[in-house]
Amino acid sequence: MQLNRYELVSVVSAVAAVIALAAIVVTSQSALQGEYTTVLAAASMQNALDDINATFTARTDVKVIAHYAASSALIKQIAQGAEADVFASADLDWMDFGSSKKLIKDDTRVNLLGNQLVLIAPKDSKLDSVAIEPNFDLAKLAGNGSIATGDVRDVPVGKYAKAALEKLGAWRAAAPKFAMAPHVRVALTAVARGEAPLGIVYATDAKVSPSVKIIGTFPEHSHPPIVYPVAATVAAKSEAVSYLAYLSSTTAKVIFEQNGFRFLIQPTS
Repeated sequence: MQLNRYELVSVVSAVAAVIALAAIVVTSQSALQGEYTTVLAAASMQNALDDINATFTARTDVKVIAHYAASSALIKQIAQGAEADVFASADLDWMDFGSSKKLIKDDTRVNLLGNQLVLIAPKDSKLDSVAIEPNFDLAKLAGNGSIATGDVRDVPVGKYAKAALEKLGAWRAAAPKFAMAPHVRVALTAVARGEAPLGIVYATDAKVSPSVKIIGTFPEHSHPPIVYPVAATVAAKSEAVSYLAYLSSTTAKVIFEQNGFRFLIQPTS
């Protein structure tokens, strides 16, 4: 079944998204035993961070409570008082927002990772290779179907997608076909299930799903650099210091790169 414009998220998905964000607040009320660090991170980081968090806990005995969603949603949760020691964003804008609202410790901020923007299709799609260049006809490629990505108004992957399509002269024709998701993994799932014939996600997301294939990569000059900054929040517990140091370590670098990210800094250890 193809989705109509802006109808990507089913009632079940919408409820799940609300529950996931509500869990952030619930965690802050939990009587957790022992040392722990609460991390709010962009949804595209989930696979890599889950592995990193497991190795961090094994080495330090410090638990990591991680919540994943759109960067925009997470920083707004922090602004509303959700417990968070570390914020990891999929773009600079939402970290800048956190800085402007004095929600993060600027001296802990690091531009940690890079990524690529790609066009995906279901694994069994007849589309195979698309040259993404000025004036390419994305709307025609989608046919009667939709193009799944994050909400172009505030979800980083959607913002990158819109910027790229505007630069390439393809946005006006393609815009009516966009089905906007609350975060990138929802868009990925829509394509994986065949609910949308095309999607714009990060290369790292396409890597984790065997049900999709990359059919094109957006030129890096077509959109702002995809940068993932991380920082401690102003309310961070002391354990956040060692966690942020671990994210900058060689061990973390290896895991991030195995998941397709670019590591933007010199490892600290």
